[in-house]
Amino acid sequence: MEKALSRFHQPISVPGPVLKHHIKLAFVRKKVAGGGSRSVNMDLPLIPFIDFLLCIVIFLLTSFAASGDLPVDKNIQLPKAQNVMEMLEAPMVAITGTQILVDGVPSGSTRTIEEANRLQRVDELFNVLKNKRELWKQLNPGKEFPGVAILQVDKRVPALVVKSVFQTAAFAGFPNISFMCGRIGGGGGKE
Repeated sequence: MEKALSRFHQPISVPGPVLKHHIKLAFVRKKVAGGGSRSVNMDLPLIPFIDFLLCIVIFLLTSFAASGDLPVDKNIQLPKAQNVMEMLEAPMVAITGTQILVDGVPSGSTRTIEEANRLQRVDELFNVLKNKRELWKQLNPGKEFPGVAILQVDKRVPALVVKSVFQTAAFAGFPNISFMCGRIGGGGGKE
């Protein structure tokens, strides 16, 4: 009887991973069975990560000028004024030497106006501003459209070009034009 019991009784073995040992490639079997040398979970060092994010935030805060002290284009020389207001949230129409930009995107050329030597509508600018007006109306249903645009004009741009852009903006639904300018004395701003 003792022989019969010993036949059914097997010694206890140490448990371990036994699944997927049939894979023939040793390095694959080792990774699949959990015997890899590196841990799958990696700890993220938080202090360097927080330092990195802090540097990014400080950089963005110092380089962004919400008050309009810095022009969008560093080559533009703004005219100076005494009675000024803080900037509004509105499309920024910049007129450089040969280009017309809306929020930094090229939207026309000044050459056609200068060559014609007369007031004329800038079609590309008109279409961009009209699309911006329609988008504003879709995003703000039921509200009255303010029709405000900001002109950032280099002081070397001819008055004919400024008048044409001003008139085009009015035709596109932006009759309220503010001019971006530098602050003269006493206001605490840059001269």
